[in-house]
Amino acid sequence: MFRRLLLIPCLALATAVAARGAEDSLARYDRVAVEPAKTSIYVGSVTMAFSPAVRKNRVYEADYSAKVFPFFFMSEKGKLFLEAPDDALRRLARGETVEFTGHGVNTDGKERRFEGRAVPAEAATGKLKVRVIVSKRIELVFNTTYRFAPEVK
Repeated sequence: MFRRLLLIPCLALATAVAARGAEDSLARYDRVAVEPAKTSIYVGSVTMAFSPAVRKNRVYEADYSAKVFPFFFMSEKGKLFLEAPDDALRRLARGETVEFTGHGVNTDGKERRFEGRAVPAEAATGKLKVRVIVSKRIELVFNTTYRFAPEVK
C-alpha cells in the first residue's frame, strides 16, 4: 500500500521534469541568425538582410532591410514577424523540413507577407527559402542559410 502511495508523487515529479525538459530543449531555438541574401529583378537586384531573430511567445521577431539596386529609392527597412510554434521547432530538431509564414511591416506602415521553408542540414544550421510577397504581381525569392545561436550576454 505504501509503495502505491509513493508511486503517485514520483509519477507527478517525473511528468513535471519531462515537461520542463521539453521546454529547455526548445530554448536553444530562441535566437536564430540568417545570412544576407540576394535575388535578381528585371534590371537589377535586391539584397535582403536580417538582424538576429529572437523568439518570444512562439513568434520570431527581427529587423529587415531590403536594398534595391539600381533603384535605391525603392529600398526599405522594417520589422519581420514569423510564426514559430513549438511543434515546428521539434520537427526541425528531428531533421524534418518545416514550412513557415509571417508578415513584415516596413517603416512606412506597408505590410509584406513572408513565406518559406527551412531545411535542416545539422542540429543548429540549415537552408532557408524565403518568399516575400510585395504585391499581387511582385514576389521575391531569397535562398540563404540559418544558424541557431545562443544569446550573447
